[in-house]
Amino acid sequence: MDSPEDSAAQRIVTAARRHFFAHGFRGVTMDDLAAELGMSKKTLYASFPSKLDLLRTVLLDKFRSVEVDLDRVMSAASKDDVLATLHQLLACMQRHTEEIQPPFVRDIRRETPEMFQLVQSRRRDLIQRYFGRIFEDGRRAGIIRKDMPTRLMIEMLIGVTEAIVNPPKLAELGLTPTTGYMSIMTVIFEGLLTDKGRSK
Repeated sequence: MDSPEDSAAQRIVTAARRHFFAHGFRGVTMDDLAAELGMSKKTLYASFPSKLDLLRTVLLDKFRSVEVDLDRVMSAASKDDVLATLHQLLACMQRHTEEIQPPFVRDIRRETPEMFQLVQSRRRDLIQRYFGRIFEDGRRAGIIRKDMPTRLMIEMLIGVTEAIVNPPKLAELGLTPTTGYMSIMTVIFEGLLTDKGRSK
């Protein structure tokens, strides 16, 4: 069972996640969070010594929830229907991306570049782990091209994601994180699917 301190910390993380992702890191103060949660700033700072510590915890919490959901998709995956698993994986990623609004992406890159690097590193890891597996399964099922090494496919997906899903490029192209990410996935996967994969 959680201790009261853990419960308070989770309440803080949940509120911060909602506000940071919707309004940006810069637009949310520790005063705002303390007031919303009905706690003193002293209590807030006892759990998180700084706003940056809270941001780091929020990001790690977000990635944990993404991994739990992706693990659920992959554990329920059928080797017989890789395309259905791919669609579920993409839908899961889209749901998680929708929570993150442009002000957050802009602020994190501008205000906390070390946290932006954490996001890129964790995103790279997720793409390698989950999409690498689905690419391999898709190749065995005959729906993903075999004339390109899986590692190359993964690096292309990571490279394009890093080039497009960043604040200046999203703003330049008039995209949200969700539309940018899903556009990338559409183009990459249409290029990787075999005729058999496209016909399903």
